[in-house]
Amino acid sequence: MFAGVLLAGLGLASPASPEQIRKSGYAIGSETCGSGDFAFPRLKIDLKQGFCAGLVASEEDHLAFPRSIIQIPGHELFVVADMGGWGHSDGRLLLLDPRAAEGKRIKELLTGVEYPFGLAIGPDKKLYASTDETIFRFEPLADNPHSTVETILHHLPGRRLTLPDGTRLEESAHPLKQFVFDRTGRLFVNVGSHSDDCITHPPITRPCAPAEGASALAAIWMFKPPSGGVFPALKPNDPNPPHEVYARGLRNSMALALHPQFPDPGYAFLQGENGRDLPDVFKPNEEINAIEQGKHYGWPYCYDLSTVSPEFRLVLQAWPYKNFCTNGALYKQPFSLLPPHGAPLGMLYYHGQKFPELEGRLLIALHGYRPTGSRLLAYDVDDHGFPRISPPPVRYHVSCAAEPTRSFQTNAGEVAAAPFEELVAGWHRVNGARPQGAPVGLTVAEDGAIWLVEDKNQTVIRIDRAEGNAPEPLPCDVRSAAQIDELAAFVANDAQRRDRLSALRKELVEKHCVGCHSDFGLKQGQSDTEKDRTVLRFMLSQDGWIYPGDPDSGKLRTRLRGLGAEKLMPPGGEALAKTETGYTRLLDYADLLVAKMVPGTRMRIKSGPPTRKFVARSGKECGEIPVAKVVVVTQRTAVDKAGFSRFYRPADPYLNGECTDDDGYYIQQNFLVPLQ
Repeated sequence: MFAGVLLAGLGLASPASPEQIRKSGYAIGSETCGSGDFAFPRLKIDLKQGFCAGLVASEEDHLAFPRSIIQIPGHELFVVADMGGWGHSDGRLLLLDPRAAEGKRIKELLTGVEYPFGLAIGPDKKLYASTDETIFRFEPLADNPHSTVETILHHLPGRRLTLPDGTRLEESAHPLKQFVFDRTGRLFVNVGSHSDDCITHPPITRPCAPAEGASALAAIWMFKPPSGGVFPALKPNDPNPPHEVYARGLRNSMALALHPQFPDPGYAFLQGENGRDLPDVFKPNEEINAIEQGKHYGWPYCYDLSTVSPEFRLVLQAWPYKNFCTNGALYKQPFSLLPPHGAPLGMLYYHGQKFPELEGRLLIALHGYRPTGSRLLAYDVDDHGFPRISPPPVRYHVSCAAEPTRSFQTNAGEVAAAPFEELVAGWHRVNGARPQGAPVGLTVAEDGAIWLVEDKNQTVIRIDRAEGNAPEPLPCDVRSAAQIDELAAFVANDAQRRDRLSALRKELVEKHCVGCHSDFGLKQGQSDTEKDRTVLRFMLSQDGWIYPGDPDSGKLRTRLRGLGAEKLMPPGGEALAKTETGYTRLLDYADLLVAKMVPGTRMRIKSGPPTRKFVARSGKECGEIPVAKVVVVTQRTAVDKAGFSRFYRPADPYLNGECTDDDGYYIQQNFLVPLQ
């Protein structure tokens, strides 16, 4: 059954050595990054030569969903904003002491915080943080940090919104508050859009009402401090200081950076725009916008440079938005495009002594899970902080793709853009070595090291200077086309599996999922059988969505059921079980499809040591499976390896990349117990 199927990355990834351990999905060995008290386990991430990444804290330190980090001035201590997930009040602000003993580096400062994200040092040198509705300051080193909290803005548009037409939203699409202070003390706050694209029932003939007026969403609001430059603490019934909509048409401004000389004339205020979720992996491009007071940056009417959002064509035929996307007096185009779906969530200018080659350059963290994300970019800038533009073609890297680079393009063809260097390039998942990278917030420490947090892998990482040549990049390690063919054939050859897949495609994918992040490859004119096959192959090709035989381990289950830190999908899914007959049964079908996808007997790894080793037919070690995990056993008594059972394990997080499906995967018979 396994003949001819070759695991991606065959022979290129080193097997886990006996002294290696795993933390947050990373294989940790004896190598370190940094020196002295700041020497941390070195991660197998592909960085530019002269740089290395050290793991400071992981899920073992009880990080759940870390989203930003900042150093406390004058101290070798950091504050981390950990949202905990999307469970509203699960957030915490944490104190990180990197000099403390491993496992004792994290201390809770504030708990029960709703959606903490932004962190900044204010003009008064105090630490400021945000919830979805407030900006506040506090003293992280106080005996009782909670008693020092002073709110300076409240009642901002957060996760709960009432739209201009009276519609009440309990979960706005972009409630998080990123914010920055300029050197005069003015405060700029992201107020994200309520939805992906503001699309309503067609035909749409009116402008997007929530993005209009003096309290527009999809905007950057600016607040001026009183004389003295510091905002006063507010009592519960105090009004906010007056604000103005500084810039609008910005879907979600999670990445903001001010040049140190801003607001002097001509100096940069930059924003990294997270574009709308079109299904095409290369559309739309993300954006770097040069923010100017009073300008409109296009959402939801335009994307890329001047491409019209088709849903709003009627709106753009009438005043005040007539011909908006080509009218330079009304619409300010992006300063440069960013890789599509890259999801810029962190941005800053580097200033520090550790990396002179980075001095003054713009760093952007791309969080996106598509092959254009998961990296850290470095841009050359001019004397005023604007990235330097080059004529087309300007190319960017696409991870693990048949075409490894692609030029920046719009519907009109190749366009000029700011070229960049990848400081962290290879961060795709590699079995046995690392998970896919998910960088969010970053900061530069007083010693010049770069610190960043990953939310999906629950880590804090420190980037330091490294000597010698950079290690060879690790290979891509996604499920191969041959493995997908084999799994699709298993489903096609069994009536029950086909029925489950068809029900999922009709009642879940086509009804609730298409158009959110992808069209799943579906095209007009396909037969039902072709549609089923297309949806299945799409799900099997996504990183970590499905592990055949073990539905509990895949993202398909955790996202559909709202388990863990990531957002529930589809949006609003928590209500579907109550409002849609049969929706709960659909989720069970998804579990059954994954559990029964591979012919064989599902068995559980027997309790005992924390992990159980499994091997190839030759005896080569292939990986370790945690106890209680489920495997699909294809031969209870392996005919070609006495005392062992053979099981199915393609493209799995516990493989180390050295073994192949052709050789097979074997585990001691006495390590397996029947599934209850």
